[in-house]
Amino acid sequence: MKIPVSPVALGVGLGVVAIAVAGVFYMQRGAHIELKGAVLKVRTQAMDENSSVAVVDFRFANPADYPFVVREVNVSIVDKDGKTIEGLPVSDLDAGRLFQYYPQLGQKYNDTLVMRNKIPARQSMDRMIVARFEAPESVIESRKKLKVQIVDLDGPTSELVESK
Repeated sequence: MKIPVSPVALGVGLGVVAIAVAGVFYMQRGAHIELKGAVLKVRTQAMDENSSVAVVDFRFANPADYPFVVREVNVSIVDKDGKTIEGLPVSDLDAGRLFQYYPQLGQKYNDTLVMRNKIPARQSMDRMIVARFEAPESVIESRKKLKVQIVDLDGPTSELVESK
């Protein structure tokens, strides 16, 4: 037995379903945990002929309705040959000492983003990270890209990328 369907009834039914789907998406708009932002400035300093540090200042925002709690922060660069070099984050205390011993780095503009920092919902912040690289300063200076990866306590990962 064939059930007749009028075009008007079909249109109304599809409209109701579309409104319901749009309502679900609207209600979930602040549930996606991800930081959005950009690298503002990168300063480098040679430690010796085979290692150097990079001071990375960045700005980010948490557009979600929930706080972002930092589990870890990683910094890496892609050198001019396309090779990825991972940096080792420097503690906040050691970062302060670097600014004292190397005045050519300038001043420390922002607080260091460290584990367990909480970025409140719908807030924007400026932070920094210092990373040590087992590479000469010239390699860091001639990089193609620098990436700051920030991992939330519950797993989501955000990346702030500086491209040269």
